[in-house]
Amino acid sequence: MRDDVFPDGLLLSPVRALAWANAPAVDALTPDALGDLLDLDPAPEFLLLGTGAGLRQPPRAFVRALEARSVGVEAMDSRAAARAWGVLRAEERQIVAALLPL
Repeated sequence: MRDDVFPDGLLLSPVRALAWANAPAVDALTPDALGDLLDLDPAPEFLLLGTGAGLRQPPRAFVRALEARSVGVEAMDSRAAARAWGVLRAEERQIVAALLPL
């Protein structure tokens, strides 16, 4: 069992977990901040966005840009997003996650 710690944030896909270097604040999120996280085949159904210790809404422009790619955005605090990740991946849902630090 690995106990890796990602103090700056974490990007998750069904195939990898990456430290999210230079993760922006929630209100500064842009699709570019996600790197190639959305470039999967098949495309992800939605992004679980962990907004840190508490729930914060991402910018509408960020949500609209992802929705234009047919990727929904589910924002919640990062602890809840991590729990949801485990449940949804156990169901083999095609999702990605971006978790900001607590």
